[in-house]
Amino acid sequence: MAGYDPFVRGPFPVGVRTIQSLDPARNRSFPCEIWYPAAAQHQGQDLESQTQDVFTVPPDPATRRQTAVRNAAAHAGSYPAIIFSHHSGGHRRAATFLCTHLSSHGYVVAALDHSEVSAPELLGRQGETTEQKAARLQAVIASRVPDARFLLDRVVGDTAFGSDAWPDPARIGIVGHSFGGWTALAVPETDPRFRAIVALAPAGASNPRPGVVPATLTFAWGREIPVLYLVADNDVCLPLAGMYELFERTTAPRRMVILRRADHMHFMDNVEEMHESVRNMTFPDELSWLPREMRPIAELSSGEQAHAFVRGLTLAHMDATLKQTPEARRFLGGDLAAELAGRHVEAAETQQIP
Repeated sequence: MAGYDPFVRGPFPVGVRTIQSLDPARNRSFPCEIWYPAAAQHQGQDLESQTQDVFTVPPDPATRRQTAVRNAAAHAGSYPAIIFSHHSGGHRRAATFLCTHLSSHGYVVAALDHSEVSAPELLGRQGETTEQKAARLQAVIASRVPDARFLLDRVVGDTAFGSDAWPDPARIGIVGHSFGGWTALAVPETDPRFRAIVALAPAGASNPRPGVVPATLTFAWGREIPVLYLVADNDVCLPLAGMYELFERTTAPRRMVILRRADHMHFMDNVEEMHESVRNMTFPDELSWLPREMRPIAELSSGEQAHAFVRGLTLAHMDATLKQTPEARRFLGGDLAAELAGRHVEAAETQQIP
């Protein structure tokens, strides 16, 4: 659509900073990543390898880059805020391709390392009994929503961010992948501040596969929150049938777009590397089916195609709901499959429910 293109990078350079935040109620300390629109003097620096942020995702010692400038000066102003929630056992920087894209379009985006990777008492231990593992898993599930609420409190609060880019408490959205998608769909049950949701291949269906987090959803939000489901048709971990179930149970305005020839890792950074890494892993017995059923990445959509799909549709949904942008609403009202096909991305949309 002429004049509005959510697939291209936005006008702002992107800054990023890390803060350490203590939740005194639970005595847990969380590393948090915050992306924000940066000041004009940083224009282009987020795209140049010499000035981009470099980081690692433990335990992998390999360095990675993100299209952001570490501790850049902020572009002063008030911006909608988006919480990003990572997959089970993941990392706050699991989807920098998306977080930086949103910030380049005028959003403050925040993510933390969830409790299952930050709290020592929730880490798996050798010699765990079945009962101990089940109890720990329930504690992990119970920690997810408080984690997201805590992060939002810190970002929208007065001292945690300390930046001239101010998150607008009246315009809050959440994006999550996998267990993070479940988190995005669960947090509105107890927190009225969230006004837009993008669920990327979310967990929470009633019949999870063996070894998958058995988290459930009620959708008891007490209000309407527009939801966009972005899912994969070859998702081995969280199959498409479960996505249809969650979509049908969502009582708010919702729509679902399916990325063709895609699996669960297509919603993360380094798609090809992550997919093949998982496909070649050795898993415990309850998850031994996972790598056997995964197709080689050469048979699936590319990471570039997947990232275009996630970036463009997530941004359009947030623009339409949080910013109330008429052009975004018109874009979403058009033929999304055709729009994506024009960008060499094969996708299909379910019937939209107003």
